Amino acid sequence: MFYFCEVKIHEKYMLRCIQLGKKGLGNTAPNPMVGSVIVYNDKIIGEGHTSAYGGSHAEVNAINSVTDTSLLKEATIYVTLEPCSHYGKTPPCADLIIQKQIKTVVIGTLDPHEKVAGKGIKRLKEAGCTVITCVLEEECKEHHKRFLTFHVKKRPYIILKWAETLDGFIAPETSLRKKNPEPFWITNPYSRQLVHKWRSEEQAILVGTNTAIQDNPKLDTRSWKGKNPIRIVLDKNLKVNKNSFLLDNTIKTIVFTEKKDASKAGFNTTQIEVPFDGSLANTICDSLFKLNITSVIIEGGAKTLQTFIASKLWDEARIFKGINNFSAGTKAPIIKGINLQTTQIDTDQLILLKND
Repeated sequence: MFYFCEVKIHEKYMLRCIQLGKKGLGNTAPNPMVGSVIVYNDKIIGEGHTSAYGGSHAEVNAINSVTDTSLLKEATIYVTLEPCSHYGKTPPCADLIIQKQIKTVVIGTLDPHEKVAGKGIKRLKEAGCTVITCVLEEECKEHHKRFLTFHVKKRPYIILKWAETLDGFIAPETSLRKKNPEPFWITNPYSRQLVHKWRSEEQAILVGTNTAIQDNPKLDTRSWKGKNPIRIVLDKNLKVNKNSFLLDNTIKTIVFTEKKDASKAGFNTTQIEVPFDGSLANTICDSLFKLNITSVIIEGGAKTLQTFIASKLWDEARIFKGINNFSAGTKAPIIKGINLQTTQIDTDQLILLKND
């Protein structure tokens, strides 16, 4: 009975850690968005989450928030992810915990990073700490899904996003495009603002050539306060006009192409040569992994989305269904997955799928 109560107490504080960790969403990458609390006599005396990339880790911020540091020797520190044991931009968190003589460490899930991977736990145990692992492990894995996917699968966490009409089209027929080159909005303003929020949460955003040319998108977060993602364009033959928003150098942009052309690059735009063959999706993922990009949201078009679906290189799909019809045009991608949730956003329906 005592063990049951103890587990529930650990879960309570780990839930708070997850809540804190979410404050780092969109800012900590490629570091994980860790949350940490310090508890003394069943009272939280310190809290912290990972600072923006290059800043302090969650454990450091939690320890620094404690007013009476003499309590640390009798305290318990909770953390969503195994404390690091290596020097990066900051010293190892495991060493700091040992230095402060915190006796008990409760961890949500292990860190698969090759420089950690159990070494943090080993160091803590060797120093005499009591280490409790796998508390709310599934919830912590879900929280750290971007970081874990990156280090386990060696690719970014991939989110597919599109909007389709009631009759299953994501773009109108070409004749309508010629009359009106501006984007044809399928969704309402609330859904569009939500998409800008999503953009602020991911490290990069990707579109194909047709979307870049037909919509001339900015791919920024102008309708939401947050960091703009790195823009990625698949442009095999460099057809995208150099005067387009995507090549205006206001935001860091990567162009994947089969042939570089320096005249179409810029100080904030990088071209990467890749073969546009049947392995394109895998090649893109490999390249983004090497660039330390942990997550990407793919916003179109249909061909690009279907390429990643066919290669089974996706983790989530976020699909809006509007209330209008196009009757003809570009059909929406075909996808199968586990339906996680269906939500109504005013007139729009939002379907969330998980790759099974």
